[in-house]
Amino acid sequence: MLITPQNILLIGSILLFVSVLAGQGSQKIGVPALLFFLAVGMLAGSEGIFTWFSGIPDKSIHFDNPPLAQFIGVVALCFILWSGGMDTKWKSVRPVLWSGVSLSTIGVLITAFSLGIFVWLVSDFTLVEGLLLGSIVSSTDAAAVFSILREKNLTLKQNMRPLLELESGSNDPMAFLLTTLFISVWQTPDTSVWNFVLSLGIDMVVGSAMGFAMGWVAVKSINKIKTQFIGLYSVAVIALMFFTYSFTEILDGNGFLAVYIAAVYFGNHKIVHKENIEGSFDGFAWLMQVVLFLVLGLQVFPSQEWSILGIGLAISLFLIVVARPIGVFIALAFSKITVKGKLFISWVGLRGAAPIVFATYPLIAGVEKASMIFHIVFFIAFISMLVQGTSIPWIGKKLKIALILPKHITRRALDSKTEMVEIELLENNPWVGKKLIDTDFPEGIRITMIKRNGEYLVPDGNTILKVGDHLFLLCKQTEEIKKFNDSVIMAQ
Repeated sequence: MLITPQNILLIGSILLFVSVLAGQGSQKIGVPALLFFLAVGMLAGSEGIFTWFSGIPDKSIHFDNPPLAQFIGVVALCFILWSGGMDTKWKSVRPVLWSGVSLSTIGVLITAFSLGIFVWLVSDFTLVEGLLLGSIVSSTDAAAVFSILREKNLTLKQNMRPLLELESGSNDPMAFLLTTLFISVWQTPDTSVWNFVLSLGIDMVVGSAMGFAMGWVAVKSINKIKTQFIGLYSVAVIALMFFTYSFTEILDGNGFLAVYIAAVYFGNHKIVHKENIEGSFDGFAWLMQVVLFLVLGLQVFPSQEWSILGIGLAISLFLIVVARPIGVFIALAFSKITVKGKLFISWVGLRGAAPIVFATYPLIAGVEKASMIFHIVFFIAFISMLVQGTSIPWIGKKLKIALILPKHITRRALDSKTEMVEIELLENNPWVGKKLIDTDFPEGIRITMIKRNGEYLVPDGNTILKVGDHLFLLCKQTEEIKKFNDSVIMAQ
């Protein structure tokens, strides 16, 4: 296909819109939307649907540009990490901080080495190549975890949600460092263990320090800006976000870690027009997820995926049922999380865009088996989202970790602290026929409106509830929403 600005905008807009429609359809069949974005990219690529029907490769989008894919990946991951970081509330993270840090470091390290040794034993990969592959897929993916946990509308016990989001947002630095380390070992076999430890220390310390420093700078800067154009506040935050990443990388720190920490700091302070900024970045993050998965799908050649099907399945299975659980159980050996909780954390070890982006580094560095590594990593991410992503609610229910809201209950986030919950009163609900004042709603729940027979009522204490009423309630997140969900499910 001839590449022109018009064609890029035309095809890009079509792919974006098709991805949105595919993502909407994914909710009905229980498949993660991100998986559909990848599929759309693959179908539009050089071996995709246009080639199948026409037999002419020029009718498809031929994309084979690892440096560009890597650049788009870095930009997209910055937006995704910043959006996720702003949504991470310190009060919920603080009780699980050390568990999250342990998963992000020890857990990643053990997963990488156990998988790398397995790859070395069962394939023709050298030990260094096996460890490189293990390192690339050793971290969970922030884009996949953030979106799937929200998409599945799960309420998790044991502070599981903040722990999973903290881990996925902060474990990329270790995986990235291990990836670059083993690329260096491949290029320079005499790399010492001491250099590895030193690089790890510098990477983490500089990244963490820059994250806190730039978070403070972002808060002070945004609160001092005086402009009547509200949209410019989000533009300023984007500038600070990219500066955080790039300047940290210049200082030999980890830019992804710095971006995430800065976003957490920023999101937990009072900011002017904070609601607008958070809303903007939520949209940016979704756009970046779609673009990222589309581009990575375009970069893949399906015919090469068939060639690694056997080894890909073996590695995926070992990662899901052996390497990841070993890493989780060792990293959380001294935590108070139950065995069922650790099993659930192991299962939510989703691989997605970040490992695929990391897999472009060996391609650019000229590693001998780089193309095979890239396609194996893509296969692992695809299987992870297909198998683990679709089964998270079922696994959570079986382990009694996840509380899945019934269809007649919906939740909508109004801001960072408040949610509106809508429930429909069924015939067997004990609240039917009672006055509001006589119901046992948990403290902190406020009934703001009732929809009855197509009309909206503003209730008072003497309003009698009826079958089919739709109650709209305001409640705080965390403990109040959990208590409320429990009470509704018990009642109906």
